Amino acid sequence: MKITSYAAFAASVLLGAALSVNSSHAYAEATGLALAQQQNCMSCHSVTRSFMGPALHDVAAKYAGRDDAATYLKHKILDGSAGVWGPVPMPANTQLTPDQAATLASWVLTLR
Repeated sequence: MKITSYAAFAASVLLGAALSVNSSHAYAEATGLALAQQQNCMSCHSVTRSFMGPALHDVAAKYAGRDDAATYLKHKILDGSAGVWGPVPMPANTQLTPDQAATLASWVLTLR
């Protein structure tokens, strides 16, 4: 009986941890999307298709292999960029805090 109780306990701990990770991941996704919508990122970007700027899915795929991808994208978001994805420059997003830019960069990297 102790084995069954221990097994049930272990299973519930693992399930709780999995649900916690999924919940925090879902929260991060919702927060990133809401922030992108509030800050007008979606005026030039789409998650899945190119528009004025590249699809965010493509951005995530391009930088997925970089160890510094989140930091790199954070700086691109804050400082702007030109010539990386074509002729249309991305303006600096001076209205964002560094923490907001980091949240957006982390969210974009989940989209691949």
